[in-house]
Amino acid sequence: MKRSDFYYDLPQELIAQTPVEPRDSSRMLAVNKNTGEYSHRVFSDIIDYINPGDCLILNNTKVLPARMYGERVDTGSVVEFLLLNQKSFDTWEVITGPGKKARVGHKFTFGGGILTAEVIEVLPDGNRIAKFGFEGNFFEVIDKVGEMPLPHYITERLEDKDRYQTVYAKEEGSAAAPTAGLHFTPELMDKIKAKGVEIGFVTLHVGLGTFRPVKADNIEEHHMHSEHYHLPAETADIINRTKANGGRVFAVGTTCCRTLESVASFKGEICEDDGWTNIFIYPGYEFKCIDCLITNFHLPESTLIMLVSAFCGYENTMNAYKIAVEEKYRFFSFGDACVFYGE
Repeated sequence: MKRSDFYYDLPQELIAQTPVEPRDSSRMLAVNKNTGEYSHRVFSDIIDYINPGDCLILNNTKVLPARMYGERVDTGSVVEFLLLNQKSFDTWEVITGPGKKARVGHKFTFGGGILTAEVIEVLPDGNRIAKFGFEGNFFEVIDKVGEMPLPHYITERLEDKDRYQTVYAKEEGSAAAPTAGLHFTPELMDKIKAKGVEIGFVTLHVGLGTFRPVKADNIEEHHMHSEHYHLPAETADIINRTKANGGRVFAVGTTCCRTLESVASFKGEICEDDGWTNIFIYPGYEFKCIDCLITNFHLPESTLIMLVSAFCGYENTMNAYKIAVEEKYRFFSFGDACVFYGE
């Protein structure tokens, strides 16, 4: 298939700039992946689509305040660091801007000196390896000096950092939020449990490659970035028990979907696993684990809309996006939700 097959026209004003309150009051387009039938709901209605005996699997990654602004020690010039992957307790792969201000040996200071950094390597893709200096806990330090790494299409300032975190965020290490999970509240999760639905968690630390555009005209030529995941034994047991009893697996978000499908593909079963995945799911892929998908509305020509098309069917997916635009749903990270379900 061609990249252009996944294009749709999105008016700029439909890109959500701020989250709604309360979290579960966002709109939700419910689509039957088998028939294409749809209905307009609010997210709190998700409980109507999850049956006793089903399970709900969520990604508990926690977003780091990974964007930091500092000064180069020798010149005082301003530089931006964006944390990507932790290599050791004090060494990270980072994106710097402007890049010419961050060459090997250059030193930087952040937050009035509570954090320092030195570039020790320039990678082939232009990213840097930086060694940091600090006292105490690194994550507590960057919480003081860092900002949430909101996507480029969000231009308004986020007043509350926690609104770019899920209410169940736990494992620190993400450069972006698993945004489908932003709609859940503790109260809604309690109601889902009370209905006889088991809830399990995986961890996939979202990389900025999530936002990397597909440049190849033939989508099969696109190379996915790698992201680290962990599937605990407890969650594997929940999924296997659900399947054995005839229940359905609801994946919350494309990151959760990619984690479960990666393990099922790599291991041939759902089991405890820890590793890296660059799985690229597009139409023609045969799903091995998930039965239903809760997600947000994604960018045109992105790997994420391709994943949704693989799950729900190309025509159903593009029709759902057409309807969402016509009905003025809110799009992307702080936008509305969509559930693709089936029996």
